[in-house]
Amino acid sequence: MPDNILYYGDNLKVLREHLKDESVDLVYLDPPFNSNATYNVLFAEKNGSESAAQIKAFEDTWHWDETAARTYEEVVERGGRVADAMQAFRKFLRTNDMLAYLTMMAPRLVELRRVLKPTGSIYLHCDPTASHHLKLLMDAAFGGENFRNEIVWKRTSGHSDADRCGRVHDVLLYYRRGLKPVWNKTHQAYDTAYVEQYYRYTDKDGRRFMSADLTGAGSGPPREFGKRGSIAPPSGRHWMYGQAGIDKVLKENRIYWTRNGIPRLKVYLDEVPGMPLQDVWTDIQALRSWHKERLRYQTQKPEALLERIIEASSKRGDVVLDPFCGCGTAIAVPHKLKRNWIGIDITHLATNLIKTRLDDTFGEEVRKRYRVVGEPTTIYDAEQLAKDDPWQFQLWALSRIPHARPSDKKGADRGIDGVLYFHDEDAKGGATKQIIFSVKAGHVTVSHVRDLVGVVEREDAQIGVLVSFNEPTGPMRMEAASAGFYESPWGKHPRIQLITVGELLAGKKIDFPYTRGVANTFKQAPRHIESDGAVQTNFIDDET
Repeated sequence: MPDNILYYGDNLKVLREHLKDESVDLVYLDPPFNSNATYNVLFAEKNGSESAAQIKAFEDTWHWDETAARTYEEVVERGGRVADAMQAFRKFLRTNDMLAYLTMMAPRLVELRRVLKPTGSIYLHCDPTASHHLKLLMDAAFGGENFRNEIVWKRTSGHSDADRCGRVHDVLLYYRRGLKPVWNKTHQAYDTAYVEQYYRYTDKDGRRFMSADLTGAGSGPPREFGKRGSIAPPSGRHWMYGQAGIDKVLKENRIYWTRNGIPRLKVYLDEVPGMPLQDVWTDIQALRSWHKERLRYQTQKPEALLERIIEASSKRGDVVLDPFCGCGTAIAVPHKLKRNWIGIDITHLATNLIKTRLDDTFGEEVRKRYRVVGEPTTIYDAEQLAKDDPWQFQLWALSRIPHARPSDKKGADRGIDGVLYFHDEDAKGGATKQIIFSVKAGHVTVSHVRDLVGVVEREDAQIGVLVSFNEPTGPMRMEAASAGFYESPWGKHPRIQLITVGELLAGKKIDFPYTRGVANTFKQAPRHIESDGAVQTNFIDDET
C-alpha cells in the first residue's frame, strides 16, 4: 500500500481518526485566515447568531458562531495550558472573528503535537495580523521552551499602504516537538550588499571572490610560496595548509596577494553554498504571473520556500504533513525531495487540483505512489456527500470529468454548475467553445433536461451535460435526443448528454472533441526531471 496519502475532509477529524501518535516528522501548515479583511472588520463584534461557517474553495474568513462556541467549550473543558490560553484570549478579544480563528486552531495544534515524533518540527505560516496571537497559542500547545525561530519571509518588494508602512512580509513560527529535532545545515543566498562588501575582487576571467585568512590560532613553521619564497605566519599564528596544500592552491591560482605581500586564500562566490540560514528570508520571491509553477491558486506559496523548510528539518524517507494542503505545494515538493507525505483538505476542488498537479509534474505513474481517502467510491458515498454538503458534491462530480471546472458561486449560477472550454478548429485563434454542466443531487425529470437545453441556447454553448443519481427516463432521453448533435471536424457529438453518478464512478467520459488547446481547469504544472544535483564545498569563513 502506498505510503503517501491525500485525505478529503475536516483535518481535525482526519487527525483524530487516521493519524497515529508520533508518526510524522515535519508539519507545515498555512491555515487560511482573512487575507482580504480590514482591521476593523476583523475585530467586529458578533452576536453568535450566525450559522456555522464552512471553509469553501478559497474562502478564508472565520466567524464566531454556534460551531465556534461549541469548539471553544470543548477546548476549555479539556484543561491544560491550551485551555488557559483560550480563556485568556476570550477575556481579551471577546467573541469576534479572531477568537473564532484561534478556537479553530487550538484543537488542531494539540493534535499536530500528538502526531509529531520527538525529533519532529512544525512550521506555522501566517501573516502579522494573527502571528502574535498564534505564537502564544503555539507556546501553550508545544511549550515556550520549544520555540526555535520566528522567521520573517519578505514575500514582495513593495506594497503601497496609504496610512502605514507597506506590508511586505509573512511570518513562519518554527517549533520543535522534543529536545533534539532534525536539523540539517542549510544555506541561503547572500544579499547584494554582502556580496558587494566581501566579494569585491574579480579574477581576469570575471569570477568574483573574497580574500580569506590562511592562518589559524597557534604557532607554526613557515611555508614555501613559490617565487615569493619562504614566508613565516604572523606571530602566534600558523598556516592552515601544509606544504602540499600550499603548493596545490598556488597551482590553482587561489592565492591573493595583498599590497603588503601577505598571502590570502581566494574564495570564489560561485563555489560557496551561501550564508548559513538566518531568520530573515529575502531571497525567495513570491509567485508572479510569469512563474511557470504558478497554478492560479490564490494563496499558493513558492516551491523554494517549502524546499528550504523540508531540507532543513527532515531527511529522505521522512513523513511531511500539511493539514491545509490547498494546491499541494507541501505535497509536490516533498515528493521531489524523496520524502513521504500526507495532505488534508476540506474541498474537492483542492484535492482535484493536487491530483492534477501530481500527474502533470511526475506523470500518471505517480498515482501508484499515493492513495486518496475520503472521496466517494460508491453510490452510497456520493449520496452521503450530496446530503452533507451539496456544493462539495458538485465539486466532486465535476472533478470526475477531465478539464471541467466549477462555475463562480459568488453570484447566481443561472443553471450552470460547471463549464468546460475547448477548441476544435485547426486555424490558430479559433473561437472558444464551451460545454455547460448541470449537477443534480435530487430526483430529476424531463423538465430538468428542458431547462438545460434552454441554458445551452442562452449561453450559445455547444454541448450540455446533466449529471444525476437516477437513470434517465424514456421522456428524458427523447428530450435530449431532440436537441440534435454538435458537429466538429472529428464527428458528431450529442448536444445534450445525460450521465449518472454511477457511470462517473465507472469512469465513463462525456462525448466531445478532445482536441488542441483545451482550457484546463488548472494550469499545467511544470514536469519534474530527476537530478542528483551537485555537491557544494564549504570554504574558509570570510576575512576579519
